[in-house]
Amino acid sequence: MFITINDNKLYYEIHGNLDGETIFFIHGAPGLGDCRGDIGAFSALGDTYRLVFLDMRGSGRSEGNEPFTHEQWTADIEELRKQLVGEPIKILGGSYGGFLTLEYAIRYPNSVTHVLLRDTAANSEFDHLSVDEALKSNLEGITEDGIRRLFDGKVRSNEDLKELFTAIQPLYTVEYDEEAVKKRLDEIYYRYETHNYAFRYNKPNFDLVPNLPNIKVPTLVTVGRHDWVTPVVCSELIASKIPNSKLVIFENSGHSPQQEENEAYLKLVRDFLNN
Repeated sequence: MFITINDNKLYYEIHGNLDGETIFFIHGAPGLGDCRGDIGAFSALGDTYRLVFLDMRGSGRSEGNEPFTHEQWTADIEELRKQLVGEPIKILGGSYGGFLTLEYAIRYPNSVTHVLLRDTAANSEFDHLSVDEALKSNLEGITEDGIRRLFDGKVRSNEDLKELFTAIQPLYTVEYDEEAVKKRLDEIYYRYETHNYAFRYNKPNFDLVPNLPNIKVPTLVTVGRHDWVTPVVCSELIASKIPNSKLVIFENSGHSPQQEENEAYLKLVRDFLNN
């Protein structure tokens, strides 16, 4: 379904128990990600909860009117909440979607009851670890120029974005399924302008650490032990600053424990929300 939010058409889907409490899911990888991955990972929660999945402004099937700022993206989430729900929500964000989930909870504290974070960060302090990890992997296709253009938001085209993103795929999971990854890469809606804006303009000044103690609601912080792009230290920092938080590390996962250890991940989410 489509809805116009803040003069921009957003794609969204509602799944699950329409009478249940609402969870919003915020995908990562602006310009690369969309809600399909979260639908695949979390639809089983629909037996209890009303699940709202969306493609963020400039990603997936949504319209791409600038700006692609954190202020705009969180304002879009808030307006969608008002129009669809009208009461506080639970919100789960992964990777870059976790940046926005944290910022949403800080900007709109009365709009959330629970915060769930997956493989994310609260600042850019540890980005150099990701770049170093990629370069020392010696994977075919990864070059210093390429990885730095990707992280610096200097991608030249959608074709360039696909090529750079393809090269780093083996880093993301503990067990690499080449065929499944190739299929997913071919189905991505590549939006290099969105990616560039996020990484060139948003990321350099991204630092929510001083504001994390202001998040007072129950917060679940999860991360895969082998996550290369938002390593464990990022989640440890978040959990150390949010007062009512719980950190869980998935020992057999990389950047996507919600997929790599799906059954255990969903059980953790249910237990967290039930307590």
